[in-house]
Amino acid sequence: MNEDIRASEVRVLTDRGDQIGVMSKEEAIRMAEEQEKDLILIVATAKPPVVKIIEESKHKYQQQQQKQKQRVSGKGSEIKELRLSPFIAEGDLLARTKRVRKFLENGDKVRLLLRFRGREITKKEFGENVLNKVYEAVEDVARIEIEPKLQGKVMTMQLMPEKKK
Repeated sequence: MNEDIRASEVRVLTDRGDQIGVMSKEEAIRMAEEQEKDLILIVATAKPPVVKIIEESKHKYQQQQQKQKQRVSGKGSEIKELRLSPFIAEGDLLARTKRVRKFLENGDKVRLLLRFRGREITKKEFGENVLNKVYEAVEDVARIEIEPKLQGKVMTMQLMPEKKK
């Protein structure tokens, strides 16, 4: 800040982020003092370094707001897994579908695993039908991220929450 800036030449920005231009450090400090503000180093690694004419308290507040925004958006979504079988009973399928809907509404992704046992693998279409029924029940809040695919004896499909409009 102000005198602590080591570079002799700096790129100066206003408090709104508009670029003033490249000038000597002394000239930039004089400009900041005329406006009764501080000269704060923003990007030290740039050539020439970027500084901003802004009040120190306002700059700290803006940084705090930016960190808060990153913390909120950095939550990320979890991937929840639900296991199904190709010959699942209607009531069980309804219960699993409700759980899928709840996960999606909370903003989580859902991976559906459908495991074939023994000779069930010969009836792949039954597995696809089960996955399609689940998707049709929740398609108002979800979209398919990974289409149903068979890997060995497990068919997987991944759903993600639909963006709110």
